[in-house]
Amino acid sequence: MSILVTGGAGYIGSHTVKALRDAGREVVVYDNLSAGHRAAAKRAGAPLELGDIRDAARLGEVMTAHGVDAVMHFAAWLSVSDSVKDPIGYYENNVGGALAVLRAMAGAGVKHFIFSSTAATFGNPVETPITERHPQRPINAYGETKLAIERALPHFERAYGITFTALRYFNAAGADPDGALGEDHQPETHMLPRAIDAALGRDTLSIFGTDYETPDGTCLRDYIHVTDLASAHMLALESLRAGGPSTSFNLGNGKPVSVRELIDCVARVTGRKVPVTEAARRPGDPAVLYASSDKIKRELGWTPRFEQLDVIVETAYRWREKNPHGYGEGRTSQPVPPKLRSSEGG
Repeated sequence: MSILVTGGAGYIGSHTVKALRDAGREVVVYDNLSAGHRAAAKRAGAPLELGDIRDAARLGEVMTAHGVDAVMHFAAWLSVSDSVKDPIGYYENNVGGALAVLRAMAGAGVKHFIFSSTAATFGNPVETPITERHPQRPINAYGETKLAIERALPHFERAYGITFTALRYFNAAGADPDGALGEDHQPETHMLPRAIDAALGRDTLSIFGTDYETPDGTCLRDYIHVTDLASAHMLALESLRAGGPSTSFNLGNGKPVSVRELIDCVARVTGRKVPVTEAARRPGDPAVLYASSDKIKRELGWTPRFEQLDVIVETAYRWREKNPHGYGEGRTSQPVPPKLRSSEGG
């Protein structure tokens, strides 16, 4: 049986595909390449099926043709600030797309679902580190769309027998230690790759908000290596296939890092100054987000390999230094209408 990875040509998806293939698993990537890369799927070692996540009929055809028994669902829009400006688009893509995937699974008899969720479902924390018992009160449309699917999953399990694990990432970062894969968004919005590009003279970098109630006034975030995220997805699927219960897990390093601390780390690893400008806060950004991952460590034996921030930054730096143009390819030659676009989330 094979695993369908939606958004498998994107950042976290492609790293997970590579980890699955390295472990000898059968995998098929489903992506419309509006934000993913054909080269990423190829380097990860899996066949690519083109299609949009809102196309349940196409999804069902792919599932049947490849003998799929499990889905890892990464495809989603992921910008907090964009979700505040365009909640309609985010609900259509993130909720509508995930429901189409689940509809196709129910029709094809696919029974296991690993869901790429997010720390944004928690909103402003009432306590830290954030455990799975923390109240889920999103403060932006992105978090709301992910929480909507988390809340729908128990109903799909009862009605269609689809078991699930929701994995709530904090800040995915870094690149494949082997150098085959990295982070390539167009445009790039994530802090670490933009800080590296600023150090390399390729980009400008703004700090959004310097007046938060944190030690240095900037947001605190929890950075987790993308390869460690991939291993958590594999363990979650193994548990479901072995008859384990549906559940949810937080995924982070449990170490809060401020924006200024991240920039200092980039300067230290690259040996270059990181020029920055200061800007106003962005709407929808919580001041502090960091995780407790004790539950997945205890229940699935997950052990992060790349916990040190310098190591995470160093792998990202090596990728961006050697791949100044990312994967060196443009977007799909057939642009997807905005309401149907999908990109890989976390």
